[in-house]
Amino acid sequence: MRATYIEDVQQWVEEFQFSVDVKVRFSETDMYGHLNNTVPFTYFEFARIEYFKSLGLMSEWASTNGDNIPVVADLQCDYLQQVFFDEELQIYVKTAKVGTSSIDIHYVAKNDKGHPVFTGRGTIVQICRQTGKGTPWTEQEKQLLRGK
Repeated sequence: MRATYIEDVQQWVEEFQFSVDVKVRFSETDMYGHLNNTVPFTYFEFARIEYFKSLGLMSEWASTNGDNIPVVADLQCDYLQQVFFDEELQIYVKTAKVGTSSIDIHYVAKNDKGHPVFTGRGTIVQICRQTGKGTPWTEQEKQLLRGK
């Protein structure tokens, strides 16, 4: 793998614990039958939201009465293998680093043979709905995000 955010590939992959399943739909492919290069970003979003739900973070963010919301500050994808219509993938998500009001999230998608087909990373920032400024994570949120 050539992604700069991955130092030791085997260790990096082994650290993932959360995943969701997706099946490549026909509408997500191009005229050659392989996954359009924009679609992994929607898979990342789906997996990230399910990950946040599993941590109990989405309830406030999704509430119209909540003070804070998560925003994507950056997102990248590194393509390793072609993916085709009707393939079943597992999209893995983990928190790689917790900052004051941001987190670095990493992703890996594996095919049904367990081979990585694309990887990714992105920065998510928790902001105040009213001010648009970063809101620091509470200690409890930091513990959840660190998996402790």
